[in-house]
Amino acid sequence: MLSSMALRSALKSTSVVLRECGVLSRLKGTCASLPLKHGTSTSVITGPSHSNNETVLTGIGSFTIQPGRNYTRAIRKKKPVMQSQLSDLPPTMLKMEYAAVPLAQTADDLVKRLLTLELASHSEKLRLKTEQLIAKVRRDEADRSSTEVKVAILTSKIRNYQEHLHKHTKDKANKRWMLMAIDRRKKLLKHLRVTRYDAFEHVCQQLGITYTFPPEYYRHATRRWLAKKALCIKVFKEVQKQKLEQRKKIKQTASPKLAEPAKTVATGTQ
Repeated sequence: MLSSMALRSALKSTSVVLRECGVLSRLKGTCASLPLKHGTSTSVITGPSHSNNETVLTGIGSFTIQPGRNYTRAIRKKKPVMQSQLSDLPPTMLKMEYAAVPLAQTADDLVKRLLTLELASHSEKLRLKTEQLIAKVRRDEADRSSTEVKVAILTSKIRNYQEHLHKHTKDKANKRWMLMAIDRRKKLLKHLRVTRYDAFEHVCQQLGITYTFPPEYYRHATRRWLAKKALCIKVFKEVQKQKLEQRKKIKQTASPKLAEPAKTVATGTQ
């Protein structure tokens, strides 16, 4: 009994060693000698596998070793590349604060790289893009507070938020700020559409905004509400059919009664 227990413990220890060394995958259909305690050894013969993923080792006692499964991972779909609103800014363009400086045009190449958008930060490019959008819709050069200018500033912010959320989809804070900016711009466009429709069309055309009309009423369409609405429509149609049949019956019953007085009047005149 003691010898059998020693053999079982030896087989367990050898199986652990084989797992750690990664030799089990090479033992399919082969014979290997496994060292036991007290300098003895025993042969472990791999028999036919009962399934595709397990191998039975036979010898003194038998046990089943199941290799690790490597399941296939789901292929992640690549996101479509979103074109940035800053892509149309050339790298040789001067920064906004150096555009009116004449010496910036005649500077060295190294200095010019520092003054242009080639080494500019994202915030500097975004500020320049915002100024370009404002220049398209402003009323005059000193206009900084009109409705058109506010819409242009919000449009630049919204597009920047969209580019950021396209890369970082789980950023809830920026998503909330983007929705707040969209609601604010929607209110401004609604006010501009009511007061100055020509300016509203000009702003939408210059900034590339598609204005969609809000729904007549807001209601969350649940399954229960949709089923109730479909049932109400069905009942309404059935009631209309019944009313139509009743009207036809009334007309049919009333037509002979009207015909009899007409006949009596005709006979009286004769």
